[in-house]
Amino acid sequence: MMQRQFRTALLAMATVFGAAGMVQAQDTLTAPQVRAQLEAQGFTNVHDVKFDNGMWEADATSADGKRTELRLDPRTGTVYPDTAVSQLSEADVRAKLSTAGYSNVHDVKFDDGMWKADGKSPNGRNVEVRLDPTNGDVIAEKRD
Repeated sequence: MMQRQFRTALLAMATVFGAAGMVQAQDTLTAPQVRAQLEAQGFTNVHDVKFDNGMWEADATSADGKRTELRLDPRTGTVYPDTAVSQLSEADVRAKLSTAGYSNVHDVKFDDGMWKADGKSPNGRNVEVRLDPTNGDVIAEKRD
């Protein structure tokens, strides 16, 4: 009897955690959606679409015929070309992260059209974050 209750409890937990994982997966774009979104924005020859460091990445040809590397917010699909220019300074990025609860922020740099930084997340985990170059919002967070 006790063993049956234990198995039932384990099955219930697996169902709850599995459903939570499905909800999270449904909140992010899929590779075909990324490709379609880029093509709808005028990019051609979209290839090497992959999910890396908490973001979608792809290579494509822009409307003016130039090859470019792109990063996309996995939830909103906002496109960040590697040629993007930042509207923020390093001090702005550090202040934005501090306000959001990040600590021990270091290795802040603007690279490939995005701000990147290492630090401790609000819950104390070591992370690498990527931030929007125009407003400093955290787009992706990867645990170190």
